[in-house]
Amino acid sequence: MESKSSNQPTILNRRAKFEYLILSSHEAGIILTGSEVKSIRAGNANLQEGYAMIRNQEVWLNGMYIHPYKQATIDLVDPLRERKLLLQKKEIIKLIGKISEKGLTLIPLKVYFSRRNVKIELGLCRGKKLYDKREVTKERETERDLRRFMSPKKK
Repeated sequence: MESKSSNQPTILNRRAKFEYLILSSHEAGIILTGSEVKSIRAGNANLQEGYAMIRNQEVWLNGMYIHPYKQATIDLVDPLRERKLLLQKKEIIKLIGKISEKGLTLIPLKVYFSRRNVKIELGLCRGKKLYDKREVTKERETERDLRRFMSPKKK
């Protein structure tokens, strides 16, 4: 399945779990240039502002920032350009049906290498309300306090 090593980083969208309720996730391929792949391999990408949209039965990723590769000479591309995602038609049709529901969107959760290919994990998400975010923060703090209380004290 996934082969991960120290030279192949996983780039995560950490804000996604806080900002959105993730209903399901889908793995997709992504069309990139050679210098973009090298930049991702170096860990120079950001998913924070990224989102995916479906247009003409194709899935496109917007807002993903890939820092230009320093040693690239020819492939100088826009770091915020639209990138086509590769999904099967059946999956795209299912996603179209689900996205048509009110308040659902596709958010990139992580980018990783599967063998030699760059893959992106898309989450079908619904935005959280402010009180949901407060509840998550409160649960996290109580869990942290409980672990601190239960851990043996060092002298």
